[in-house]
Amino acid sequence: MNKYEMLQDDKIKIGGRILYRIKALKDFKDDELYQDVKAGDLGGYVEKEKNLSQEGNCWVYGNARVYGDARVFGSAYVFDNARVYGNAYVFDNARVYGDAYVFDNARVYGDAQVYSDACVCDNASVYGNAQVYSDARVYGNAQVYGDACVCDNASVCDNACVFDNARVYGDACVFDNARVYGNAQVYGDARVFGSAYVFDEA
Repeated sequence: MNKYEMLQDDKIKIGGRILYRIKALKDFKDDELYQDVKAGDLGGYVEKEKNLSQEGNCWVYGNARVYGDARVFGSAYVFDNARVYGNAYVFDNARVYGDAYVFDNARVYGDAQVYSDACVCDNASVYGNAQVYSDARVYGNAQVYGDACVCDNASVCDNACVFDNARVYGDACVFDNARVYGNAQVYGDARVFGSAYVFDEA
């Protein structure tokens, strides 16, 4: 049995695409949000069934929108005013919420969270227990993972990686092939680029 249906009489248009509000057809539990989805509950908007798996506990809430060839599956949740589109995937136990955007070929998975006004796009990946939030941007082929955090107006791009317990915040930028890891903190107007490695084992 399908877990949701797309309501043909409750729809919105985005750039020529028509998205339909979803309605739960059966009960299932969202442990992370401490909320049960009950049969009859309304969710967010999807363009087609491919956007939100009929299997697992994944769900799209509120005013969130998933469209294009984007996919939400596993136990992932997209809520608030978040947008997931293009060829982006959000899966495992990942959360995308607030006014966050995940698009292009981006991947958000594991227990990662992308929220506030953050943006993850291009071929970037955010996974593990990583968090990207505020006005932070992760793009290009960048990776943010482990328990890393990228926030404020910071950006991580190109082939850069931020991982372990590292934090990138303020107006800092990590790009090219740079690596920031361990307990390192990059902040303010700092720029880490080229083949630089920044780490702190303390």
